[in-house]
Amino acid sequence: MIPQEKIKTRGLARLTSWIFGVWGTIVTLKAIYDLFAGEPEANRFAPRQWAFVTQEQWLRYAGFELAYGLALLALAWYAARFSRLLPDVVTRDRTEPEFKLFE
Repeated sequence: MIPQEKIKTRGLARLTSWIFGVWGTIVTLKAIYDLFAGEPEANRFAPRQWAFVTQEQWLRYAGFELAYGLALLALAWYAARFSRLLPDVVTRDRTEPEFKLFE
């Protein structure tokens, strides 16, 4: 009899969704802060504010950060929707690895 192994496919997709969702939320919230209240750390050390990094450059960076965060949230939503289509557990024949470390 060939030994079987079980792989939890739906759980892997849900874990992926959670990771993307948490990281996307953090990045999106920081981007919103940067857009409306934040400023670059270089402003603390500059002789005058916005001398090293212009406001245009800072807003471009925060906009990219917002787009990145929203893309992560979209991936989280897609992974959560896709996980509903997957079976909970897949059973397959266990195969022995060709490479043995301590032989």
